[in-house]
Amino acid sequence: MARDLHLANKPSLSSVDQKLALAKRCSLEGALAGAKAAVIATIATAIPTVASARMLPWGRANLNPTAQALIVSTVAGMAYFIVADKTILATARRNSFNGTDQPHNF
Repeated sequence: MARDLHLANKPSLSSVDQKLALAKRCSLEGALAGAKAAVIATIATAIPTVASARMLPWGRANLNPTAQALIVSTVAGMAYFIVADKTILATARRNSFNGTDQPHNF
């Protein structure tokens, strides 16, 4: 009897495959959203950084090309990880409520 209860609680192979496919889709959506945010952040950061390094006396003296690249790449990396994380969590939350009757207000 106890052995039958253990087998009844075991998830089926198809449900595990569905969960894996859903997880892959969530991570792909997060990666794409993060890449888009990184591109936008790179452009939005590179223009004022390069402009200040060329026009301002302090920037000309202190912001060499390595510093400019560090500023731009740090902002792009932060944007990627923040947006990817938020997208993955929102997608997982939305998919976890699929079986319920709760409205999706995101």
